[in-house]
Amino acid sequence: MEWLNYHHLYYFWTVMREGSITAASKRLHLVPATVSSQVGKLEETLGGKLFARVGRNLKPTDLGHHVFRYADEIFSIGRELMESIDNIPMASRIPLRIGVVDVLPKMVVRMLLEPVLKLPEPVRLICSEDKEKNLLAELAQHKLDAVLSDSPMGTDLSVKAYNHVLGECGVTFFAVNRLAGSLRSDFPRSLNGAPLLLPMEMTSLRRQLDVWFDSLNIKPIVIGEFIDSALLKAFGQKGDGVFAAPSIIESEIKRQYQVEVVGRTNAVQEKFYVISIERILHHPAVAVISQEANRSFATTGCIGEVS
Repeated sequence: MEWLNYHHLYYFWTVMREGSITAASKRLHLVPATVSSQVGKLEETLGGKLFARVGRNLKPTDLGHHVFRYADEIFSIGRELMESIDNIPMASRIPLRIGVVDVLPKMVVRMLLEPVLKLPEPVRLICSEDKEKNLLAELAQHKLDAVLSDSPMGTDLSVKAYNHVLGECGVTFFAVNRLAGSLRSDFPRSLNGAPLLLPMEMTSLRRQLDVWFDSLNIKPIVIGEFIDSALLKAFGQKGDGVFAAPSIIESEIKRQYQVEVVGRTNAVQEKFYVISIERILHHPAVAVISQEANRSFATTGCIGEVS
């Protein structure tokens, strides 16, 4: 059996809807002979006549009526398809494939990416979370547009990429109300012997905290160590210990986890980067991440720059 030629079917369908070959020709902006020829080819494919001549007019045969019912449904579905595509905003969104180093606090990631969702031209955000080494390998293969990290790319990697500083800020220590109240007055000395929840040792924040505690001769009791910053905060929310987080998300942490501030320090600095294979950020969404992060850190008294 031959494949149906939908162009031929469309010409026949138009003739049926318009009532004549002449009227259909005007609708299709074609000469009548062309329309008649296309209908004839459809008749050859179907093996039967679609019209019978009655005087000077064409009347559809039983086959013609049968084919028209199918054609009407086919082209009606086609219209529905096009209308449904028009209503799908994702179809026209610019993709932004961003890698997120798994130790980054989720609240910071959300803050850094929020401006992307407010761009006039819609963006489809595709986030991948993994170890920095794995993400940088994907960046080198152009599978990612950029990587968000809490540390610059190491010189020991063979990936050619550039570190763009988004900003830096001090850290705030949090605890539930009963614990925060007993530690606040003599902070940071009060952390000596206090229950503490810490990020894992491979993180920039943990390394800095260890150095800071040593410099002050503070020896907290480490209750737990966590890779996932959200899990760490969940334990802090239940009163299991004090935890530290970037000061730029202080108000959000207090609101979401119902904890209080124990104290703050600028001796420990959290720094954030977007890493790209471009010296100058060309992807419009990545450029906005950099620009808005600089503005946010500057507004909150934190330091931000692009290098």
